[in-house]
Amino acid sequence: MTVPQTTLDALTTAAAAAADKLGTHIVAFDVAERLGLTDAFLIASGASERQVNAIVDGVEEALLKDEQLKPLRREGRSDGHWVLLDYGHFVVHVQHREDREFYALDRLWKDTPAIDLGLPEESTRPDATAQDDGASASHAS
Repeated sequence: MTVPQTTLDALTTAAAAAADKLGTHIVAFDVAERLGLTDAFLIASGASERQVNAIVDGVEEALLKDEQLKPLRREGRSDGHWVLLDYGHFVVHVQHREDREFYALDRLWKDTPAIDLGLPEESTRPDATAQDDGASASHAS
């Protein structure tokens, strides 16, 4: 794994914050060898626009408080369907579950190493009401 420990710590903090806001299907991928721009992606889903925004707020607050990190760039906040928080060494994607299914980032990065976030299994599974093609299930462990 090529992700530095400081990035792993921040990813763990972000994932826990997403789980605290009832985010689902929370996974992370080590993309450092495939992308030269960042080390890792964290992806989480919310069931509604309001929940997506709550997850984003929780992640930002936790990373600022616990890791003293602010995003370098934030995209997609206004519509609450897909919000991207760019922290430089890692990027957080929070998607409405319908957008998650449509854009299938999990499938795109399925050949990269999954990062263990230390979350309970219920936080890493797709939402029970969402359809899943199984492509990302292997990254939950």
